[in-house]
Amino acid sequence: MKLDEFAFVNQQLAGMLKSGQPLEGALRRLCASLDRGDLKAELSALEADLAKGTPLRDALPPRQLPEFYKRMMLIGAQANDLPGVLLLLADYYQRLDALWTRLRGLLVYPLIVLVVATGLSVVLGFLLDAVSGAILTDPFATEYLFETSSASRSWYALRHVPTVVMCILTVAAFAVIGLPGLRRKLRWRLPGFREAALAQLAAGFAMLLRGGCPLGESLALLRELEQGSPVADELKTWGERLAAGQGELRELSAGSRVFPPLFMALASESGPDLAKGFGRVADTFQARAAARAEALLYSALPVSALALGIVIALQLTPVFHMLIRTMNALGGSN
Repeated sequence: MKLDEFAFVNQQLAGMLKSGQPLEGALRRLCASLDRGDLKAELSALEADLAKGTPLRDALPPRQLPEFYKRMMLIGAQANDLPGVLLLLADYYQRLDALWTRLRGLLVYPLIVLVVATGLSVVLGFLLDAVSGAILTDPFATEYLFETSSASRSWYALRHVPTVVMCILTVAAFAVIGLPGLRRKLRWRLPGFREAALAQLAAGFAMLLRGGCPLGESLALLRELEQGSPVADELKTWGERLAAGQGELRELSAGSRVFPPLFMALASESGPDLAKGFGRVADTFQARAAARAEALLYSALPVSALALGIVIALQLTPVFHMLIRTMNALGGSN
């Protein structure tokens, strides 16, 4: 689905809910205005389930919507603030769309050059193989086409290095996309993504606490939504300590390996007003995540240019090596 369209849909839905319409009615009106597509199909199915009396908590999981979106919707329903959550989601997907658009603009030219250079080097390699086999004497052609020296094999193998690396990166990308458990773990470990995950968790805490949800219930809900990620075990420990009578946030998080000290310091600054404290945490870590995203964008072009130069060198070096050997052989035969 298109991120900008998804953001607009959430803005419209938030406006309808603020005007007092029930969620299923707002979804029905919204789907009537949407064009055909996966988003309309999923929202229509969600509306149909809600109209049958299915609770939102049970109707959302089967839908093919982003996991983060479904988690935040459940948090908003628990906090009795679905319009507020939808506006936050609209802002989030707008920023994500802007970031992705800028990144695509930066990488389009290097990718085009990379594809052209790869195709050119492969074509040149085949042409040189054919020419060498046709014009050289039989003994040399045999040695040239079926080289036995380790140095010659190394030069020839360089041509395949970029292709192998790209295949590995492609498999890794599909593994991250197709394995939700791996994606959740990486989300809490990679720089930038980790700050964004901390900001989202803190925003969930703040929203639930502002909506009147006790800390224990908030911990249980967020732990359930974060199943499969490293933070789930931490939240379970928090809940056990809270049930044992340790009410201070610093006591709950003692010995934490997931939450940085800054997270707990900001959350504890507001004393008993934990909703305000977690709100500050969300703002702080969201700003840090945005700063890391900007740094990534600024570094994307020089890094991609450097990688492109290395790839082109690896692709063309074997070709030049074969060309030089062919010219030397032709000169020697004269």
